[in-house]
Amino acid sequence: MSSSKLSIATAAANDAYQKTLARIERIKSHLKQSPRCGRLRDKVCIITGVGSLKGIGHASALLFAHEGAKHLYLLDFDGSNLPDLKQKITITYPDVEVTIVQGDAADEDAIANLCKQAFDEEGKLDVYFANAGVASASQLADLSGDAFMKIMKVNTLSVFLAIKHASAMMAIPNPSKGKPESGGSIIMTASVAGLRSGAGGIDYSASKAAVNSMAQTAAYQLNKSNIRVNSICPGLIETGMSEYTFSTARQRGTAYKIGQLNPLGRYGIPEEVAQLALFLASGEHFASPPCFS
Repeated sequence: MSSSKLSIATAAANDAYQKTLARIERIKSHLKQSPRCGRLRDKVCIITGVGSLKGIGHASALLFAHEGAKHLYLLDFDGSNLPDLKQKITITYPDVEVTIVQGDAADEDAIANLCKQAFDEEGKLDVYFANAGVASASQLADLSGDAFMKIMKVNTLSVFLAIKHASAMMAIPNPSKGKPESGGSIIMTASVAGLRSGAGGIDYSASKAAVNSMAQTAAYQLNKSNIRVNSICPGLIETGMSEYTFSTARQRGTAYKIGQLNPLGRYGIPEEVAQLALFLASGEHFASPPCFS
């Protein structure tokens, strides 16, 4: 390709990238313009992995509050950002109760106690979003067995514990709390890396493939309980976990290339994934939502 054609192509790519940035900013600010439709009205929800300010869990907590969740139980291993998140939600949405917990999503006692706490305090558990997860940058030759198992513990064991303990609480009817029968929604953050090669390291990919497998198996084992089990498989999302990829591209001046292989020609952001989690939490598969923005 000649230098003039290359310059034109680069200019067109940069123009498309600027439009992408503008579109992403509109998506990020959507809660300021969107009406509160009450899609999670009266629902008791647990979300793990909410600590990162640029994470899917953080965006989901804000969206769940916007949609009128009755009580949000928010857990993260790093508790440094939890008080600010709680304050933001309670100031913006004073009708939403928020309980923050610093804990390990892969610790069985912590998760069993959290699910029981939600049930004891609210009389039911409706939604568990098992979002906590980590990634590594290790190449195969440099990856130790201990490092591999650390990723599996955080990304996979945490999901197993969510399924086990959340489903036990969701299965208990409580007509006095508006829950005449067993039911609920368990949502897990997996990844396209759990479906195809090339989207992550061997440890991360294996852990997310296991999440997808558990979603299928748990849905079968919980059949006829009215407890739905689903995994979400995001592609390239700009979060704290992927910060190195984005910062490196921006330093090189190649940010416009990020996500160019996706059908939309761009990467995604946590607010978009949160919308899918909201749909799965809401139960709108059998009832129309109260309103649309």
